[in-house]
Amino acid sequence: MPRSHHRRKVSTTICVEAHDFLRRLVESGRAATLAEAVDQVVLQARRSENRSRLEQATAAYFAGLSHAAAQEESKLGVALGQAGDEVSFDE
Repeated sequence: MPRSHHRRKVSTTICVEAHDFLRRLVESGRAATLAEAVDQVVLQARRSENRSRLEQATAAYFAGLSHAAAQEESKLGVALGQAGDEVSFDE
């Protein structure tokens, strides 16, 4: 994970289980420091939140489509899937 030069100090207490989890990230080499472990956990939480918002927005979009627009979206999805089948990622 890239280190930011713009860091802020946070001083707080956390539960033993959370501390143990963060410490294991460092001990396993998945994080260089406790601060980096916290950054990784926060990044993962932010990604999860962003995915959830995207899922909700996508569901709302499709729920608001007219029948004709939903059929057109379906046709486009099939066409895109077929086009993707023709792409060789190994070459």
